[in-house]
Amino acid sequence: MGLRTTLFIVTLLLSIGRLSAQTDTTHVQSDTTKVQNDLLNSIMTPQQEHVQLLPKKYPFTQKILWGHKGLMRNFNAFKLSPEERDRELKIRRTMLKMHQVLGFVSLAGMAAQGVVGYKLYNGDYSVKGLHEGLAAGVDIAYFSTAALALFAPPKMLDERKGYSSIKVHKILAIVHFTSMVATNILATQLESHPNLKPYHRAAALTAFGSLAAAMIVIKF
Repeated sequence: MGLRTTLFIVTLLLSIGRLSAQTDTTHVQSDTTKVQNDLLNSIMTPQQEHVQLLPKKYPFTQKILWGHKGLMRNFNAFKLSPEERDRELKIRRTMLKMHQVLGFVSLAGMAAQGVVGYKLYNGDYSVKGLHEGLAAGVDIAYFSTAALALFAPPKMLDERKGYSSIKVHKILAIVHFTSMVATNILATQLESHPNLKPYHRAAALTAFGSLAAAMIVIKF
């Protein structure tokens, strides 16, 4: 075998070996990329499937409007999605700010109504019309305040366990809401049953005191 033939064969074998190595490297890189993508997908997919858009527990009044099958879900603008939930949270913040403002208005109205009611209880019937007008205004402000909280879109996450000012606020809300309903019911019975006056007064004072406490807890 001549020298030229030998050199040609050696060069050819080296070229084939280099080409084979490059091909193997390409396959290894491709397989590595595929494994990395599969691993990344296996990590990300479960997280995307379990995104919590609504808390596990929230008031039934909010579920009526904003639950998975709530009335608001019938509108395209409020389909349940991360983007729309973000907009709902902005609506929630606005409603709760109005809730606070009307809460202070209700509290001021109750205070004025209490002063006028004291005169009425002592026989000054000239203020009866004013007392009734204040009562109507307080009812509108108070129950509007309650509706803003009860029907606002729910928050994103579940409430944390343990003590919080929000929980105390909610407990006090049950007290003053019940007292307000009792005050209104008793008010309709006073003319025919004057003996109910002490109970009416007690219910009104309880409503005022618990509402004031609820506003203080949430504000400070």
